[in-house]
Amino acid sequence: MSWAITPTEITDLARGAAVLGTGGGGDPYIGALLATAALRKFGDVTVVTLDELPSDAVVLTVAMMGAPTVMVEKLPSLDEVISPVLALGTHLGRPVTHIACAEIGGVNSTIPIAAAAALGLPLLDADGMGRAFPELQMVLPTLYGINASPLAFSDEKGNVGVLQTVSNNWTERIARVACVEMGCSVMISGFPMSGAQARESLVPGSLTQCVEIGREITAARDEKTDPVARIVGLLRGRELFAGKVVDVQRNTTSGFARGRARIEGTDTSLTLSFQNEHLIAEIDGRTLVTTPDLIMVVEHDSGEPITTEGLRYGQRVRVISAPSDPRWHSAEALAMVGPGYFGYDVPAHRFDGTITTVEAMA
Repeated sequence: MSWAITPTEITDLARGAAVLGTGGGGDPYIGALLATAALRKFGDVTVVTLDELPSDAVVLTVAMMGAPTVMVEKLPSLDEVISPVLALGTHLGRPVTHIACAEIGGVNSTIPIAAAAALGLPLLDADGMGRAFPELQMVLPTLYGINASPLAFSDEKGNVGVLQTVSNNWTERIARVACVEMGCSVMISGFPMSGAQARESLVPGSLTQCVEIGREITAARDEKTDPVARIVGLLRGRELFAGKVVDVQRNTTSGFARGRARIEGTDTSLTLSFQNEHLIAEIDGRTLVTTPDLIMVVEHDSGEPITTEGLRYGQRVRVISAPSDPRWHSAEALAMVGPGYFGYDVPAHRFDGTITTVEAMA
């Protein structure tokens, strides 16, 4: 059933998206500001379910590409957000009917809201991942043979381009070079798909889940109960660790924020490895959870999600995990988003809510 996003929902939606962003996806506060401004200027956005989507719809994803650390200081404008959609619509030669989130994490759950509001288009209650991943091809539509290109991109200077590539990996490679040259963050629109393709390949109910997570965190704070326990329950996850951040190593290279963080508990410590998003969680060299399952860091008492660029020495945090969309555990998907792809000599671990099982190396 369709529903409307108004400025009232944005805070909860952005907070929930920051949780699902697994540390990446960009600063949710920036995205919330942009979406709220667009909603106030252009009106509410209608959100439709995949079941309501016509088979002949023309769906485009909208997102920010680049290092989240850069976006904190390089704020996007509304013109920058809609330019790729307009360019791609012209290139395709047919009107765009719906906007979708490429990923549900962080700012990339709210930028599409701003685009939909400004363009007067409905937004799908779905996304391409069910979390956030650092590279453009890392979406479920890739597994269904849906092309990322033609893909349009724009920057704050007014530069706009359209790529036509031979594969989604080549779209990532070429667009990433352009992104670095254009200041390490750009707005993009791509993955043109029909309604039938969107229904098959996207993760349903993502925006609704974001709002639910945000509301539960708010409700728990008001009721003086544990918001982290609420998050864990909603995501069918578990708490991995609690402690203080004692070390963060972070570098922005090739358009990504890469690094490691160490969190110290009472008698042991947990290490997180990330590339925009958290990819591996280990305790004393023992792997607990790996990509593609979700690893999330939240403030110890408030449950406020903390992005990888927001991790700081001295923070008291809790680390939680939850299962990803089961399609991410196919052999083809693990080759694209498993630990091996990111250069870690660790087998993928599948999280089932209570334990993790080791899968074939990918």
